[in-house]
Amino acid sequence: MATSTNKSATFRHWLEFIPLWLLVGALRILPRFLARIVGAAVGAAAFHLLSRLRKTGIRNLEIGFPAMPPEEREGILRSLYRHLGWQLAEFCQMAGYTAQRASQFIRYDGLDNYLKARDKGHGVLIITGHLGAWELSSFFHSLRGFPMAMVIRRLDNPLVDRFVNGIRCMHGNRVLHKDDSARGLLRAMHQGETVGILMDTNMTPPQGVFVPYFGTQACTGAGLARVALKTNAAVLAGFLLWHEAEKRYVLHFGPEIELTRTGDHEMDAITNTARFTLEIERYVREYPDQWLWVHRRWKTRPEGEAKLY
Repeated sequence: MATSTNKSATFRHWLEFIPLWLLVGALRILPRFLARIVGAAVGAAAFHLLSRLRKTGIRNLEIGFPAMPPEEREGILRSLYRHLGWQLAEFCQMAGYTAQRASQFIRYDGLDNYLKARDKGHGVLIITGHLGAWELSSFFHSLRGFPMAMVIRRLDNPLVDRFVNGIRCMHGNRVLHKDDSARGLLRAMHQGETVGILMDTNMTPPQGVFVPYFGTQACTGAGLARVALKTNAAVLAGFLLWHEAEKRYVLHFGPEIELTRTGDHEMDAITNTARFTLEIERYVREYPDQWLWVHRRWKTRPEGEAKLY
């Protein structure tokens, strides 16, 4: 019986993997500008077809920008899907990028901030999130000679997981899985490595603590703060954002964030997590149409509070 179940799961995984592989192959052979046009079309179709995600996005925009007119919220969401379509195209093309080619449409802003943090020798923790072209950011950084680790959740389909991570790690990057991230993060910091952590997803206690995000309490992973306090690692924000005026991406590295240290370890973890979350919010407010509003960020509520979805 177990063997039959395993065969059924494997068959299902292949059925899910083959369309992705074909899509990546098709978009990879197109010129980049054409692949981005196709990606944008896929994003526009997703906006109309995935009604549940669209409703979540509108609800999140109501929470984040309560005074914003409804038509403006819808415009932001439509633009988000265009950016997601562009990121799909970029991901499909990434395997063929060289540092020289990628530098034609990506530049740094604040690389010195990163280099100063790295040269301290205690490791670097990059606060990032589902904003801009997050898949391309660490890939470009590795192309330029700065490989890093990424804390990620395993994808449900192991074939897709292996395929996606193979592209992510082509130039020295590596992945740390969330189910073993604490030990991996501590080891990486002791070795002076750089690790990027997506801090903008809904969590549940005890891994998550409640801190304000757009004025509403959001359950947020406190692991980055705890590791930084323990290891003296440098912490700074990093986001790859599309600049419409330049028609290219800019990889922003902010200045190192000074940690609050009072001696109360749990309170310090919460205080610093709130500070890191505020930094994410600052970038999202500046580039609202590039954040993943379709994720139920405020799903977990403090005890006694009503659900928001």
